[in-house]
Amino acid sequence: MKSTFIAGPCVIESAELIDTVAARLVDINQRQGTDIIFKASFDKANRTSIRSFRGPGLDKGLQMLNDIKEKYGLRLLTDIHEAWQAEPVGQVVDVIQIPAFLCRQTDLLVAAARTGKIVNIKKAQFLSGQDMRYPVEKARDAGAQEVWLTERGNMMGYNNLVVDFRNIPDMLEIVPTVIMDCTHSVQRPGGADGKTGGDRRYVPQMALAAKAFGATGWFFEVHPDPDKGLSDAANMLELDKLEPLIEKLK
Repeated sequence: MKSTFIAGPCVIESAELIDTVAARLVDINQRQGTDIIFKASFDKANRTSIRSFRGPGLDKGLQMLNDIKEKYGLRLLTDIHEAWQAEPVGQVVDVIQIPAFLCRQTDLLVAAARTGKIVNIKKAQFLSGQDMRYPVEKARDAGAQEVWLTERGNMMGYNNLVVDFRNIPDMLEIVPTVIMDCTHSVQRPGGADGKTGGDRRYVPQMALAAKAFGATGWFFEVHPDPDKGLSDAANMLELDKLEPLIEKLK
């Protein structure tokens, strides 16, 4: 099975940012023979603070994502937070992602499945890998033809995550595609004075450890200058470091 790579900024900050990242992904695909899926959120509805930047919203965000698709030919992934968003999102993207905190929301899973698109369900921070058979069952019963699961760590006390890599082979018993979210796994949720902190230094180790446990894909939030990012700044990977890491994982 060919490895799956997903990369892009946490949120759509501007047309210029997503164009810069998309152009780099195309270059990497040409050199590495990969098919990186472009990821960006149109709305970060789960930010720690009400004052945090959320993104351009559904209508403008989908138009910006569609512009990227038409210009660069990249496949697209974005996340939804409410069931009504599934239909318009499914008209633009190739993969609909269910956020970890929402992975048990039946109506959300059913709506995503009914679009006919790939459904990527992120494992909740409070669930085991084995528990994810039930969200998968909901999506499949609603008609999903292809379901992926994504590991992103579990809560470890307050403001911290720990990754139990045994979740990867456990989830591979449920679906054939299990993604390692290497950047969200190094978060410190809500641990940075009203926003999420993290430590991007450990992103490569997360990726390589996941490979040892059989992961079939990797998810990276990337940014040309992560410290200036408007969401998940502390754990996004520098865009320049993406290709060398993909080369190792291949």
